[in-house]
Amino acid sequence: MFVKAQISTGVFLSFLLTSTHRPAASAVPPIAPHTYEIAGGIAPGRQPDGNTYILENGNRLTVIDTGRHASHLNKIEAFAEEKHASVVAVINSHWHLDHVSGNIGLRKTYPAMKVYGSGAINEALTGFLAKGAESSRKMLATEKLDPVTREEISTDLATIDAGDALKPDVVLSHDETLAIGGRKLQIYVAKDAATAADVWVFDPSSGVVFVGDLVTFPSPFLDTACGDGWKSALTKIEGLPFRTVAPGHGPLLSREQFHTYSQAFNELLSCSASSQTAAACAKTWVDQVADIGGMTEQEKKLGQGMTGYYVKDVLRAHGGNSEYCAVKTPPSRS
Repeated sequence: MFVKAQISTGVFLSFLLTSTHRPAASAVPPIAPHTYEIAGGIAPGRQPDGNTYILENGNRLTVIDTGRHASHLNKIEAFAEEKHASVVAVINSHWHLDHVSGNIGLRKTYPAMKVYGSGAINEALTGFLAKGAESSRKMLATEKLDPVTREEISTDLATIDAGDALKPDVVLSHDETLAIGGRKLQIYVAKDAATAADVWVFDPSSGVVFVGDLVTFPSPFLDTACGDGWKSALTKIEGLPFRTVAPGHGPLLSREQFHTYSQAFNELLSCSASSQTAAACAKTWVDQVADIGGMTEQEKKLGQGMTGYYVKDVLRAHGGNSEYCAVKTPPSRS
């Protein structure tokens, strides 16, 4: 069953209906010099939008992740308009639809922009996303869906059908330093982590590291994950001289808070491989990260439900990784 990365059914929709929607602020405040965040979120009954980050250099903007819904895309375009600037580049941390769907609209508005990302989206479009799309078309044919769910599924199907517009113009396959939009950025590619290839970006000029879904709240989104690869990526991030972690979902983290998150993630993998109940693993996770994630009581409940699902139906059901992880040997827990 799909939970987060593409078209939701069943379990995740029931989680979303209990979630809290935080209205977007009227202004987009800087998180560092010439560096901005458009926060994503999960509205009741809706699929999520990932966080978007914008790097400004004069009248050139580089956008890291583009969200899912038109309302999120509108915020990106409004920001550019207010700044009298153009989006010259997009960097996608990974291919999940809540991080790449806005590529389509931005390409129309800024036809000269370049998209940077891993090539993992190609396999996703013919595999994971195609499989989900087939299932969702069957759901639409039943005519037993409420209007919001029908709209969400139809929107994601349209995005998948326009899949070529989601793909990168510049494929990132290894660690390198690139000048993008006038900023010198350190690019890292983590293989077999949250997805088959996750891109994360360190900007030395601001001290911010943009990590995509290697950090998420209220739960790690393990739909397409390889546990050990994800754990290794967190360790590598911690070795950088960053001041701030910009996650795929949730609030900004300090170095100390990121360390807490990383340790909690490692313990979650160990708990999943133990004899403890999924509910106990989920409770421990939430207890460890609730404060750094600024989680409300409702979000704690959401986090426990999602994490318990991931432990029982994703990790334990497939030998310690998601069924979409290419690493099929049992992961270590040392």
